Amino acid sequence: MKLPGHDAIARQADEHLVTHKVKLPRKIVEHPFRQVAKRVLIALLVLAATALIVYADHDGYTDNSDQSVDFLDAWYYATVTLSTTGYGDITPVSDAARLTNIFVITPLRVLFLIILVGTTLEVLTERTREEWRLNRWRSTLRDHTVVVGFGTKGRSAIQTVCATGLKKEQVVVVDPSSKVIDAATAEGYAGVIGDATRSEVLKRAEVHRARKIIIATQRDDTAVLVTLTARQLNKAAKIVAAVREEENAPLLKQSGADAVITSASAAGRLLGLSVLSPAAGMVMEDLIQQGSGLDIVERPVIKAEVGRKPRETDDLVVSVLRGHRVLGYDDPAIGTLALTDRLITIVRATPGTQVAPDARPLPQD
Repeated sequence: MKLPGHDAIARQADEHLVTHKVKLPRKIVEHPFRQVAKRVLIALLVLAATALIVYADHDGYTDNSDQSVDFLDAWYYATVTLSTTGYGDITPVSDAARLTNIFVITPLRVLFLIILVGTTLEVLTERTREEWRLNRWRSTLRDHTVVVGFGTKGRSAIQTVCATGLKKEQVVVVDPSSKVIDAATAEGYAGVIGDATRSEVLKRAEVHRARKIIIATQRDDTAVLVTLTARQLNKAAKIVAAVREEENAPLLKQSGADAVITSASAAGRLLGLSVLSPAAGMVMEDLIQQGSGLDIVERPVIKAEVGRKPRETDDLVVSVLRGHRVLGYDDPAIGTLALTDRLITIVRATPGTQVAPDARPLPQD
């Protein structure tokens, strides 16, 4: 098996000693910095408008120092008035100036305070809202799917699973890169930043409550460690892992993976098949693309099919799942279909006929 030594694994773990953070998907209408800048700009415009109004009627105001109000004094008065400081050194003395303060300056002062206080309260309550959302998310998250790694394999796996009816709210992505998690949350998935080989990171993703775990890391040794950790936290979840080297697949199964996909070998076999028969390669590529053309789906046997042979059903049956055994459609051991059997069939992918695979894990040996 081609795995780095313990030193390399330790170095990799040290590199991922970052703050573990859960990010929930949200619809961001505008960048937070732009929102704050816009509010500050509005506050400055209110301040400038107040100063101009005061200066336009500066004869109606008096300054205790020199009895006159110039342009600088108007800005000073606007500042202390809108901020409710009110030193009293500049005061309106004419009826027009006092009416202006009542009907114009006071509403501007209220608007100014709403802008500044509202921004401050929003900043102060943001963490409280996030904590409330996070606690609510954790309390309602059950039987979800955890995807470790949001690269090409992880994205394709999520798209395939969601194409069968899984809601995005039931998917949690785990990745050590904050940029990758930001991309995942932008698509509507919850994300956890951190090294998935560490149990505390997987606990934040609620792995112990998950029904399915997809491991699509970039390195085989990381996949092994994640599988071991995930299986330790959840004995019942269905774990599917991807590896680059075929010789590492047995180790993944020994670590607790229910199914192991060798990405390099699978791609190589598809390339070889396409060379021998481009049409056959196109069919295989169509089958692995969920939601278009032909799809491979798993479904239960219906009552009308009980007692029939696989070839006598309306769908094109590829295999029959009986207990923990996967039998070919022409296996004599099948005999006739039973109500407890499940069928692996090829169907035409249409919105009306799309069948979501069952969420129950297969029985183990």
